Amino acid sequence: MPWTFEPPMTFRNPMTRRSGRRWILGAVVALLVALVGCAGSPRPKPPPIPSPPAPSQPRPYTVNGKRYQPLARADGYTETGLASWYGRKFHGRPTASGEPYDMYGLSAAHKTLPLQTWVRVHNLDNGRQVDLRINDRGPFVDGRIIDLSYGAARQLGVVGPGTARVKLTALGRRVQASRPGQSVTYASMDYTHGNFTFQVGAFKDPSNAYRLRDRLAGAYPNVHVKAYFHADHGQLYAVRLGRAASLDKAAAYKAKLRAGEFPGAFTVAE
Repeated sequence: MPWTFEPPMTFRNPMTRRSGRRWILGAVVALLVALVGCAGSPRPKPPPIPSPPAPSQPRPYTVNGKRYQPLARADGYTETGLASWYGRKFHGRPTASGEPYDMYGLSAAHKTLPLQTWVRVHNLDNGRQVDLRINDRGPFVDGRIIDLSYGAARQLGVVGPGTARVKLTALGRRVQASRPGQSVTYASMDYTHGNFTFQVGAFKDPSNAYRLRDRLAGAYPNVHVKAYFHADHGQLYAVRLGRAASLDKAAAYKAKLRAGEFPGAFTVAE
């Protein structure tokens, strides 16, 4: 605990030599008491840096004062509305899924569909359509339902006009062809079951994360450190613990953690 003491160079009201010695002696005693108190108290730890959940976890978020609840499933999802696109200004920046935005790829931003969901976008103005992947959040403009990458907007003929009326149809998880000539297929994406764990802290300094991991290892199962990149804080090291196979069980476990020593714990899917 940093503590410095600098006696005054002069006294406004000079005292006798004896009283001056008493003043110095009292100051020295106060200094020793403070130092002993610091040595006997644990150094306070800095608060963990808030961090986002894993990309697939449907955790609520707030933008411009409005709260959004991502969907746990995309099965049977359709939507009709206005599409826009975003390009060079955001090229290379991290998306909500953590990957860099590639303006030339086939991707899009959606407010609530699960990240990594593939959707079919049908341009109702010219009949074109394209399959693409949701890897970002947005658009946060009233009346718009999807923000296309430049590459997707170009294929759909949306670059020139800037917006277009479209219909979205959720396809699910893309299954790559196992042999040449085989068509691509899509499988249902179920986010209500999986491998869920719980994040209880995140640190810039990895040594802090590993110290917390070691302290919790004897009291909780599956305590581990997960490194990831945060758009605002850079490289972070998250401390996670516990395990659940469904969102219902995860919600119950999270409630116990929050009622105990981890009020900021949240669920992530790994």
